[in-house]
Amino acid sequence: LGSVIAYFTSAKFLLYLGHALSTWGDRMWHFAVSVFLVELYGNSLLLTAVYGLVVAGSVLLLGALIGDWVDKNSRLKVAQTSLVVQNSSVILCGIILMIIFLFKTQLLTLYHGWLLTLCYILVITIANIANLASTATAITIQRDWIVVVAGEDRSKLADMNATIRRIDQLTNILAPMAVGQIMTFGSPMIGCGFISGWNLMSMCVEYLLLWKVYQKTPTLAHKSAKVEASELKQLNAKKESDTKPAEGVQLIIEKDVTGFEPQQEKEVGCAARIAEPFITFRDGWVAYYNQPVFLAGMGLAFLYMTVLGFDCITTGYAYTQGLSGSVLSLLMGASAVTGIMGTVAFTWLRRKCGLIRTGLISGVAQFACLILCAISVFMPGSPMDLTVSPFADISARLFENEPLPTIASPESEMIFATGIPNLLNGSIAPANSDPEMSPEPVPLISVSLLFAGVIAARVGLWSFDLTVTQLLQENVIESERGIINGVQNSMNYLLDLLHFIMVILAPNPEAFGLLVLISVSFVAMGHIMYFRFAQKSLGKQLFVCHTPDPKTTPDSSPPGNTSTV
Repeated sequence: LGSVIAYFTSAKFLLYLGHALSTWGDRMWHFAVSVFLVELYGNSLLLTAVYGLVVAGSVLLLGALIGDWVDKNSRLKVAQTSLVVQNSSVILCGIILMIIFLFKTQLLTLYHGWLLTLCYILVITIANIANLASTATAITIQRDWIVVVAGEDRSKLADMNATIRRIDQLTNILAPMAVGQIMTFGSPMIGCGFISGWNLMSMCVEYLLLWKVYQKTPTLAHKSAKVEASELKQLNAKKESDTKPAEGVQLIIEKDVTGFEPQQEKEVGCAARIAEPFITFRDGWVAYYNQPVFLAGMGLAFLYMTVLGFDCITTGYAYTQGLSGSVLSLLMGASAVTGIMGTVAFTWLRRKCGLIRTGLISGVAQFACLILCAISVFMPGSPMDLTVSPFADISARLFENEPLPTIASPESEMIFATGIPNLLNGSIAPANSDPEMSPEPVPLISVSLLFAGVIAARVGLWSFDLTVTQLLQENVIESERGIINGVQNSMNYLLDLLHFIMVILAPNPEAFGLLVLISVSFVAMGHIMYFRFAQKSLGKQLFVCHTPDPKTTPDSSPPGNTSTV
């Protein structure tokens, strides 16, 4: 009993609980804001697409600056500030949305509708601020605090990373379903009120949990001083060929920043202050390029350039191929299960083969499963026909004065699983959706193979994601953790934006097969980059598997404890 109580009061469990509350609120909001914007704009996905573009562009441009801010301030200040800003923004957004839902008719008549347009801009802006604060929270908690709480025990760090990902997988499915039911059986306004109330309660509890974790882990109060620009250049001058990355948490001299008196800064002119963010942006990307784990991070980013996931693009395509919303919700549940299996596989493989080899095995497993997706393109039922113009349907709609289809943001991927009505009018519904017509049934071989590959590949995907996450945690010095992970987030969003641009250029189902083949190619390129990183790091021992001691570097144990695979 004593050990159970000790676990439930430990810093590790309190960190899990705070992350679960934060992620649950995040997932509810990310799903609901897309639905709210659809409802407000007359069942069009235009505002949702604009919101997705603004969010991705903001993180792409500001990721390095957010990370730099995380590095320059004490851990508790960063965590508490980002928590308060994030939740306050969501609460404010919810209140504004409730006002719009209540007085939309009146707002439409005031100033020729410009006041309502201003409200839309305000909602998207505040929601974007909430997302940037959420990015700061993720960097500081998942890339820094968790490393300090785990200490020098890399096995504990791996287990904590895996548990965090399992929480993410569960909340990805359950939170949107919960708020979706509230909005379906209640109203969007009730949904706004519920989310605002949840975030107010969650903010108070999370604030308390952060304080308790901070108290239980004294080392969180110590943080290495920020490296000066001149020192940073010298540090980045070392190429990864000079030193191999150690797969251990790096021990560096730390200083207490809670009582740290900053050095007297030289007076700088207005031009220098204006240029400072741009210099930080440049230095962040240069530092990222010179990291020993640069190729591993790029490999992970390339996995975002894909339509082979459960986002609005793939689910929309499945809908055009005859799959119902209930079937899609079951498939999404299955993908969550395989994602959790990937976190279990990660911890087991890391113990058996070491961290770097776990990434290799995970990459091979993911790519092997995605081969099914490539095969599905050429199977019966596949609509691929490159002779059809991607914009033929758009041209027809223009001449017939019909509304154009729009593309939803990634946050709307759960629409099919929640039963929210009237969200896809005129966008991705099958051509023969009239119940009085009897359309010819589409063979399901192709779409079945596609989703079999996507679902199975998530085992390797999440194991690989955890591998690169831990490599970044262990091999980036503490004073640069924030800015390097900020740039990594920017890279992820950049490739995610490119995948949406790719869909915009080829939006018709006949071209989806080509998008699948391009996606598989980008996944292959990502894993080739990781293979090159592993080759540089391990050399001739790349294909030598062993059972590492948790207290020693996983891929550098004595030769006597190895067995050739």
